[in-house]
Amino acid sequence: MKILVTGTAGFIGMHLAQKLLERGDEVIGVDSINDYYEVQLKYDRLKLTGIDPASIHYGKIVKSSKHPHYQFIQLKLEDKEGLFDLFREQKIDKVVNLAAQAGVRYSLTNPDAYIQANIVGFLNILEACRHFEIKHLAYASSSSVYGTNTQMPFSTSQNVDHPVSLYAASKKSNELMAHTYSHLFGLPTTGLRFFTVYGPWGRPDMALFLFTKAILEDQPIKVFNYGEMQRDFTYVDDIVEGVIRVVDHPPMENPDWDPATGDASQSKAPYTVYNIGNSNPVRLMDFIKAIEVALGKEARKDMLPIQPGDVPATFADTKPLENELGYKPATSVTFGIQKFIDWYRSYYNV
Repeated sequence: MKILVTGTAGFIGMHLAQKLLERGDEVIGVDSINDYYEVQLKYDRLKLTGIDPASIHYGKIVKSSKHPHYQFIQLKLEDKEGLFDLFREQKIDKVVNLAAQAGVRYSLTNPDAYIQANIVGFLNILEACRHFEIKHLAYASSSSVYGTNTQMPFSTSQNVDHPVSLYAASKKSNELMAHTYSHLFGLPTTGLRFFTVYGPWGRPDMALFLFTKAILEDQPIKVFNYGEMQRDFTYVDDIVEGVIRVVDHPPMENPDWDPATGDASQSKAPYTVYNIGNSNPVRLMDFIKAIEVALGKEARKDMLPIQPGDVPATFADTKPLENELGYKPATSVTFGIQKFIDWYRSYYNV
């Protein structure tokens, strides 16, 4: 298949592009390469897939030197004309939309970025998929959509109408927008609620990266909610495997679905939403301890209250993913943390 993947200079997108290429798919990578975090890390991810940063020019296709079936283009999703030109020129079968303005806390101070990238950009993706008859759109949602929910584990059958950050609201909006296009135009769409993804080449604004950097530099780490947080940490390889299984199985119309009694993650339209998480929440203090053990060094800890927009715990119910696609993430946090730290030491030469 020819698959367009947005966000391929990003953490998950780079890993996904590599895996799709390894199995023989043709991949078109798209990324705006914005400066939300250090751009050099994004360029170095692109180098892994054979894209020379010096050859990148906005709106121009660049061919990989490593993979004959990989091409990359720097493009903003908000650029509807550029996006439509790309779809028109490339005969794309399926789309995986991972590009987004990420980060819960950043959304408190830079809300416009989330509306442009996550709402306007996603609308343009939907419109392109509609007009160019894409066979399946899989897109990144987030565990953040569960907001004020307290019933654990988080299930896709639960109501998610009470987000606590604009980032979460933008991801919930994506699910609503996708359903509309599935209903009106028969576009198969699948939303993927990712749960705290980590691993090699991860984002510098995520806890594992921040903690590792601070500990190695003898700086204190910020421990929010006084350490009483739990997260369903999910290793990046598990996420990628789940995404690929979803891409290969577009949802079908379900005329028997009843809006009064049916699962909220389903529909009569070709639409569905899955959780992708490890289903094994880890206490923040235990997570920190695992980092300390892997580094052989104890952290200095600043104990702080919970931050606005954060939720105290996440826990994924992945039974639909298991039952329908036969997949359950299972990588242990101990293994995943060690893999990240091995990469971090090598990449930063520390």
